[in-house]
Amino acid sequence: MIQTLFGSTEPERGFLDRMKEAVTRTRENLSERIEEVVSFGKEIDRNTLDDLEATLIQADLGTTTTREVLEKLRDKADRKQIKNVDELKRLLKEELLLILNSADQRPVKKVEGPEVILVVGVNGTGKTTSIGKLAQVFRSQGKTVLLCAADTFRAAAIDQLEVWGQRTGTEVIRTKPGGDPAAVLFDALKSASARHHDYVIVDTAGRLHTKTNLMMELEKMRRTAERIIPGAPHETLLVMDATTGQNGLQQARLFTQSAGVTGIVLTKLDGTAKGGVVVAISRELGLPVRYVGVGEKVGDMLPFDPKEFVESLFA
Repeated sequence: MIQTLFGSTEPERGFLDRMKEAVTRTRENLSERIEEVVSFGKEIDRNTLDDLEATLIQADLGTTTTREVLEKLRDKADRKQIKNVDELKRLLKEELLLILNSADQRPVKKVEGPEVILVVGVNGTGKTTSIGKLAQVFRSQGKTVLLCAADTFRAAAIDQLEVWGQRTGTEVIRTKPGGDPAAVLFDALKSASARHHDYVIVDTAGRLHTKTNLMMELEKMRRTAERIIPGAPHETLLVMDATTGQNGLQQARLFTQSAGVTGIVLTKLDGTAKGGVVVAISRELGLPVRYVGVGEKVGDMLPFDPKEFVESLFA
């Protein structure tokens, strides 16, 4: 049993169990549909796989990813290497896992001092909430965390981050609404360094008057971080809403081009039947998914495991 922040207890569940629950709707659409498609014919051939194409696209793997995966499977089908539905699922899992693993080729950086995580994303994707949940992930690992309220253009964002700080027992460094984000980041990093914190998680503006202003602000914050802690920010995480599917992917593409994004936090995975967007992100953006939101509770943020995610889609 584990003790929650609010005093009640709940059974401790493994990552796979929680992930299987989160992707229930996607699994029902994907795995069960595969069985339906295959059952129409005795032999798994190109025609069978053509019928499968719409299923994968509906799961939000995206057109590009779907066609690449199916082309590999068609080659095997031509050589009579796919004998039954179980073999088809096994090969499909292998292809999806290959895509997810290939996106995470980043060398591990040696961090001296606090690890600085810049969190970016448009308003409404769950950015500030995700930061609070990330703080809980790290604190549950015994790490010390400081939150930096650098989304100074929205007073509500500062207040919301403070609420999450209270929920997770994490200190928040803030300034007045409209203040200089780089200045509050400076204060947060100085404080974290002096007190030997393990992590600083930085909330940033989701939208300024123009995209140019937003990117200039992020660049200023990057220079500030690097000046205080060499190598910082060590990670720039983009928060995406899984329920927006391919629309969110296009939005993410704009951010990754200009904000130096190194990984994705995917929220609301439990609220969509299109969990295949995880694979589309890895293939089309070349970025790993680092964490996934699987519910509303403070502990409903999971470090992403590609193998167990793929298993959960077909379990």
